[in-house]
Amino acid sequence: MPVLHQINPIAISLGPLKVHWYGLMYLLGFAMAWWLGRRRVRAGRLPGVDDNGFGDLMFYSMLGVVLGGRIGYILFYDFGEFLKDPLLIFRVWQGGMSFHGGLLGVLVAIIWWSRRHRLHVFDTLDFIAPLVPAGLGFGRIGNYVGGELWGKPTQGTLFDGWGVVFPRALPEPFASMDSATLRTYFDSGVLNAFARHPSQLYQAALEGLVMFCVLVWYSRRPRPRFAVSGLFALLYGCFRFLVEFVREPDAQLGYLAFGWVTMGQVLSTPLIVLGLFWLWKSRSAPTLQPEPR
Repeated sequence: MPVLHQINPIAISLGPLKVHWYGLMYLLGFAMAWWLGRRRVRAGRLPGVDDNGFGDLMFYSMLGVVLGGRIGYILFYDFGEFLKDPLLIFRVWQGGMSFHGGLLGVLVAIIWWSRRHRLHVFDTLDFIAPLVPAGLGFGRIGNYVGGELWGKPTQGTLFDGWGVVFPRALPEPFASMDSATLRTYFDSGVLNAFARHPSQLYQAALEGLVMFCVLVWYSRRPRPRFAVSGLFALLYGCFRFLVEFVREPDAQLGYLAFGWVTMGQVLSTPLIVLGLFWLWKSRSAPTLQPEPR
């Protein structure tokens, strides 16, 4: 049975101040990463680093997520519009963040931080990897609450009769209707034809919950260098590649090849390759031993 999406994206409204659920999801993701990271630091999983050093790592990583995510979105998904209007990159309130751009931003931050602390970059990456999925999961929930990045229509497929009707994805005149009128049409069954995959929730489950459980379990004891990072890259690349089959491609890009290849799949393929390579490389790599505080 389809569900009508009618969630207010604004969590708190105090006069001109409006706090969106998407922003709160980001905060929850960072809070979860901070909590888990401090536990791992105190368990000695990053020898020679104290709470202050970890705080610096988290700060620079957060900058990498935000700056890299925004710049990556512009370069990967909206470069044509950026050339027409360069100030577009600063209009973050209009939406547009890229995981792959955020990942590159975090990598830059980690490389810089690791060199300052004289640590092997992959020791830091292996430490950080289990902290990331919670943020991915909360972020995708934020996408769902905001009614954005929806999936493909389910009507006429194996999933017929299932899905979510996203008001922002509806054609006119439905897209302009108020919530009460839209509810009336939905209850009559007229809008069932516009039900879509809640791909945001699929990603929240796979990239968030499943990856979090697997990586925390896998890293519960010391693993060879490259192993945890490799598993992260492999899992994310595979999960993102698969979900793209039921996710609506970005309107400004569409499909890039063969009538089904999306930008998300193109960007995720190198992660799958890197993940396999790093896991193979970990077989002969040293294992960093913890130094509990």
